[in-house]
Amino acid sequence: MVDVFVVSAFSKDSAGGNKAGLVFDRPDLTSAQKMAIAKELGYAETAFITKSELADFRLEYFTPKEEVPLCGHATIATFAFMNLRNKLSKSEYTIETKSGILAMRVDHDGMVFMEQNVPTYSNTLTTESFNECLDLDSVNSKLPIQIVSTGLRDILLPIKSRSALQELEPDFRVMTELSKEQNVIGVHAFSLEESESKITAICRNFAPLYDIDEEAATGTSNCALTCYLFKYLEKKSQYIFEQGYNLDSPSRIVVNLTTHDDVIDAVFVGGYGYLVETKSLSV
Repeated sequence: MVDVFVVSAFSKDSAGGNKAGLVFDRPDLTSAQKMAIAKELGYAETAFITKSELADFRLEYFTPKEEVPLCGHATIATFAFMNLRNKLSKSEYTIETKSGILAMRVDHDGMVFMEQNVPTYSNTLTTESFNECLDLDSVNSKLPIQIVSTGLRDILLPIKSRSALQELEPDFRVMTELSKEQNVIGVHAFSLEESESKITAICRNFAPLYDIDEEAATGTSNCALTCYLFKYLEKKSQYIFEQGYNLDSPSRIVVNLTTHDDVIDAVFVGGYGYLVETKSLSV
């Protein structure tokens, strides 16, 4: 039997967020068993946490379909849970992932921050790339459609308004083929909020290539979006995103940047989390 903790990360007001499965201290599990556990749970990602010779912890991430090198919400969930269980003795940690060694920070109020890689900006796409995938009239042509990564490659898709974003009905078959063609995890669609709002943008994240039609909160994608907005729109030290409204699971993701001379030196994504339930699964 394997004990699994289900924790929701990037929660808003102790509700909503994005659920992840967490399995601690089971180095005996094979990749096939980890995949089977992730598939049985059915969440976007399940994290497997073990000891590391290179960092404080080693984290591996499995979708119901395959292993991925990094997952923001599952990492935030891991440290939020350990903090709630009083298993953390300091405020700063390191984790070993297949995207590299990353830094973690846990604030006094329980918000967890996770380091991401500095951004890489890849190719831009035309609006016509989404022909037959979604309503092209909803796309905000004032901003580019671009692939950006701070650990995972996503297509960042600007949408004209919050209502247009909420009304998007992607053809997931077409989007899957587009994701394969562009070698990306998926599409992160966003609509900018009014300037007086504390919220930078409302987002929806689609990753049908990985059997995730839509996700309630995505740390890596919103970090990529932060770096994109820093480059094209407004240079700030903090950006706040909300996501998950179409899934009735409102989420809030905070991204902090460290910069000098308009160059991004470090990217940290933060959020809160809470325990949803515990399960025991047979493997």
